Amino acid sequence: MSARPCTLLVVEEADSNQAELTRALEPGERVLRRIPPGPEVMRLAAEVDLVLFHAPGCPSTMRPLVDRLLPQVEGGPSTPVLVVARRECMRPWLEVLRRGAEVVFDPYDGDELSARVDRLLDAQARLKRLAGQVGELQRLSSTDGLTGVHNHRHFQERLRDEFRRAQRYDDPLSLILLDLDHFKQVNDRYGHTAGDGVLREVAAALQRGVRETDLVARYGGEEFAVLLPRTHLTGALTVAERVRRELALLEVGPDGRLKVTASLGVSSFPHRTVLSPEQLLLTADEALYRAKADGRDRISLHTPLTLFPPPGPRDE
Repeated sequence: MSARPCTLLVVEEADSNQAELTRALEPGERVLRRIPPGPEVMRLAAEVDLVLFHAPGCPSTMRPLVDRLLPQVEGGPSTPVLVVARRECMRPWLEVLRRGAEVVFDPYDGDELSARVDRLLDAQARLKRLAGQVGELQRLSSTDGLTGVHNHRHFQERLRDEFRRAQRYDDPLSLILLDLDHFKQVNDRYGHTAGDGVLREVAAALQRGVRETDLVARYGGEEFAVLLPRTHLTGALTVAERVRRELALLEVGPDGRLKVTASLGVSSFPHRTVLSPEQLLLTADEALYRAKADGRDRISLHTPLTLFPPPGPRDE
């Protein structure tokens, strides 16, 4: 199966010598789309593999378009740009050359022009592969390898970011900490492989129970965190109860009959005792342990903390 043909957007005036350019560029897997200079260039540039400006007469309409396509910082254009211009018009294009575009001066050799196009396309393909690899590495660095949800480190980063955003824009922010009940018994009875399967099922159920804008993370062991941006306490309680019921309906384990329950602690901002991301986490953790102490398979809220001790009796 042949590779997809490369599409070149050729920007040129109507009276330019199109035949010579066509002979140089059309052989091979290339498709040429010709348009005159104008606002349509910016829209079409995102749909093609390379933009070629054919500017033999130094037209003033070309340079602003080239400038808009090139980035303002280093890194090269998102879509490769090549300019064909006459040598006596070299000076206006030198800055374009410094900013990452390729410039070929007319009269040009057709084979050289074709080779430069191929080089730009190859370089762009390598950049896309590299960007894909970097993106995959970033995803892996923020993902828990067992469950596929976010890991502890990524959760801590998002918690700080979301708390700062909530403070700045006076938005609500809620946090649910969840711990599976008696999970050690699952590992002891069925083995760690079965326990891992339970964790994966729980993570999938959590993902189903929240919005795309929410964050599900494995906090550690059999403990998970659900961060709910722009969610008041009442909304967080609705999510927590939905999650608790969803988990109670799961049938997991080797025989598909193992039941799962969880204890959940909920905390939210704004609250007079929650002034930092660490306090949001601490209050949710305290609520979680209270749910454990009160019998498990339940939801507990953080209670208001006393900021100052009550005044004692005054000395007479």
